[in-house]
Amino acid sequence: MRGVTFSGDRRLDTVTVPDPTPGPGEVVLEMKASGMCGSDLKFYRAQAGGSAALGLPATDGPVIAGHEPCGIVAAVGPGVPAAEARVGARVMVHHYTGCGVCAHCRTGWSQLCQETPIKVYGVTAHGGHAPYLKVPARTLVPLDDALSFAAGAAISCGTGTAWGALVRLGLTGQDTIAIYGQGPVGLSATQLAVAMGARVIALDISPTRLERARAFGAAAVINPAQDDPLEAIRELTHGRWADCALETSSAPSARVATVRSVKVWGRACYVGEGGEVTLDVSAHLMRRQVTLIGSWTFSTVGQAECARFIAERGIAVDDLFTHRWTLDQAEEAYRLFDAQTEGKGVFLM
Repeated sequence: MRGVTFSGDRRLDTVTVPDPTPGPGEVVLEMKASGMCGSDLKFYRAQAGGSAALGLPATDGPVIAGHEPCGIVAAVGPGVPAAEARVGARVMVHHYTGCGVCAHCRTGWSQLCQETPIKVYGVTAHGGHAPYLKVPARTLVPLDDALSFAAGAAISCGTGTAWGALVRLGLTGQDTIAIYGQGPVGLSATQLAVAMGARVIALDISPTRLERARAFGAAAVINPAQDDPLEAIRELTHGRWADCALETSSAPSARVATVRSVKVWGRACYVGEGGEVTLDVSAHLMRRQVTLIGSWTFSTVGQAECARFIAERGIAVDDLFTHRWTLDQAEEAYRLFDAQTEGKGVFLM
């Protein structure tokens, strides 16, 4: 089969590898959708050298990209219980695997495995930008018939990450939440928070993204390039500030504003990857009793809960996608995505 790889320096290659065959405990999926995630861009933009250039474990040759996989079980290896995987089942993939037996792995948090280097599908092991994908059966999460394969791909990373952060924040319908960044993760958080009954204040420097946030139910939108976000949030909350805030953009200024825009006893959460932030610990955190949370993706349990919530509430996750592509269009797709002016893209097979 042929798959898409990141070569670095904003280049893609297509590689040919043997069709996968499942071993003990493994399954092979026929891919139906593979999402494009903002974190892909660091590999797309990296200097040539692949994973090693970013300090990741060495791999045996090029790795097929795509860590938002969704499809149908095509083959099941020896030792896989029928309750865990059956041919024809619609499934998402929790795109990490660890030792499989430690406390983190056994509770669905393979990315936190401390016993062995984890595999990240689409980064250090072949991912979903190909016709087939081989993974351990324990990484599978059922996809409700009410959800499209594209929605399943979104839940497999970006939307699931938003869900995980909102759960960590303990968001309720009584809360006002400021969401910094309205890219795919931020827009997902806006959709989910609105469905939870919260009042959403959406922030982004892109007018197009702010328009989409408003269409997704945001009660107010702020462009920090035009208005002081702290003053705007103070006015929108009548001087009370937000109950909680979520930062998805990784911008240092947004990270500081996220913490400063919450009330006394407020909660702030970072999900944007990489970079640094400088805070006045006493003024911004301690003397306001603010809780600051780092949230990294989600567990298999959280992924299933997110999918169930979306299916039961009829949330239009498919509306996140502004572009649908075939794998033959990968170069054009990533060129457009790299500009970060559009919404989310997905490859459909």
